[in-house]
Amino acid sequence: MEILITAAQFILALSILITLHEFGHYWAARAFGIRIEKFFLFFDAWNFKLFSFKRGDTEYGMGWLPLGGYVKIAGMMDESLDTEQMKSEPQPWEFRSKPAWQRLIVMVGGVTVNLILGIFLMISLTYSQGESYIPNEAINQKGGIYASPVARSMGFVTGDRIVALNGQKVENLDAEFGNPSFLMADKKVIDIQRAKLVMVASSDSTQPASSQYSYYDTTLILPENFDELLSKKSDMPFFAPRLSFVVGKLTGGGNAYKAGFDVGDAIQKVEGKDVLSFFEFKETLVKYAGQRIKMQVKDTTGKTTVLTVDVNADATIGFQPKFSGFENDEKIIKYGLGESVNKGVSRSFGLIGANAKALGNVASGKTDASKSLAGPVGIAQMFGGTWDWVNFWTLTAMLSLVLAFMNILPIPALDGGHVMFLLYEIIARRPVSEKVLYVGQVIGMVILLSLVAFTFWVDIARALGI
Repeated sequence: MEILITAAQFILALSILITLHEFGHYWAARAFGIRIEKFFLFFDAWNFKLFSFKRGDTEYGMGWLPLGGYVKIAGMMDESLDTEQMKSEPQPWEFRSKPAWQRLIVMVGGVTVNLILGIFLMISLTYSQGESYIPNEAINQKGGIYASPVARSMGFVTGDRIVALNGQKVENLDAEFGNPSFLMADKKVIDIQRAKLVMVASSDSTQPASSQYSYYDTTLILPENFDELLSKKSDMPFFAPRLSFVVGKLTGGGNAYKAGFDVGDAIQKVEGKDVLSFFEFKETLVKYAGQRIKMQVKDTTGKTTVLTVDVNADATIGFQPKFSGFENDEKIIKYGLGESVNKGVSRSFGLIGANAKALGNVASGKTDASKSLAGPVGIAQMFGGTWDWVNFWTLTAMLSLVLAFMNILPIPALDGGHVMFLLYEIIARRPVSEKVLYVGQVIGMVILLSLVAFTFWVDIARALGI
């Protein structure tokens, strides 16, 4: 049943995204009087379709291959590679007879709709769900902060209890630390309670003294080059609550799966060192990146075992954490429409930027593509086996933004490839030859089909543990 729910959510999200993307092209083409010959959700490969009907000049239908969809625009060299229609004289209702600026608008129509949809969903989710945070008081009561290497270079210590920023008591640490009024202050003073290990004598003279932590007040003044230090590249948050965690979801075929980890396992030690919180664990993995190490694990029955696992070069072992420790402490901030718009837009472009950076890392070889990319199966698994509408719309928003970004890349056969050729035509004041368009489409299709085949292989390899 869970597999069916996962598949149903994935297909529904895909149907929404593809239909609206193609409608973006459709509406723009119709607005300029361009004829649409076919409008299909999913591909009708080898001319096999689940159903179709014709209305006016357009055939509408659904194909059987759920890897995308398309509109066939009259008089355009597209994925169909139909060269016969290009041999006749251009007709007034054909794509090729329209000015380059109109054709450009038609080609960016799909990406524009996906971008608008993604931003709209992000704004709607922010407005309806608000934003949760862990009150600073709860962070201080449960171990203080995790301080990243960058934070430690400024004087923070993991375990610090942050009390006040420039004399103002802290309620929401992330929001108040990131507030422009604090960041732009000439002097940034932080009041801290810092732990100190002390020995306490036993009342029984026959028993040894015990150690415990006491806290003392101290003040930290951030350095003048704070902005420069803060901008240093780091995979760790500047600081964060010291979150407990267990294995929440395993990557099929990942190193943790191969080593024998199971959902619900709590990692207690790494190479004999206690695991105190998630980000301290992550930092330890960075130290052992590319190495084989031992971890002490406690399973859901309470049994403790030692597992040997390979750490990937990117300091991961192949699982998603399930956090705990602050479940009953979280508070929710509700935003008005204006604030939701601001945050929704910011999150949308932040996601696009993160994807652009990740793609750049794959292209430059900094990141292993087989560990970073996901095929249809991998994407579907993100929806999970239970129907959660908030999760569904969140993932749909993210996929819509990613689809917009990927489609505008200057690769022939993608919208961005057509945009590239049209921009050349506008600048050079002459169209690209039909031969170049044809060869470009063939090359683009080879690239895309290779990428699809590779992502399918990645999914299969992960499932088989290769």
